[in-house]
Amino acid sequence: MSSGKSSGKVSGFQFSPWNLFLLVPLLILVTPLFNFENPRLFGMPFFYWFQLAFVFVGVISTGIVYWGTKGKPTVERTDKLSVDDLDEGAK
Repeated sequence: MSSGKSSGKVSGFQFSPWNLFLLVPLLILVTPLFNFENPRLFGMPFFYWFQLAFVFVGVISTGIVYWGTKGKPTVERTDKLSVDDLDEGAK
């Protein structure tokens, strides 16, 4: 019995390079990169307006990943148990 792509089924972990874009919003967690008061934008310190701008960067990154992976086929597992199989009272 063969497994993986040779049998026509895709199983296990599937890596997509598009998912690397999801690391971009995590840069906001590195506070020393933007922990400054200047430059100010409309009187708001850099620390605050940079975080607000990064919300939009995160939305764009998520949109890019969605757009890049939306056509990727999904795999339905036929080895999953149905609700009837899990019902202990039904015999």
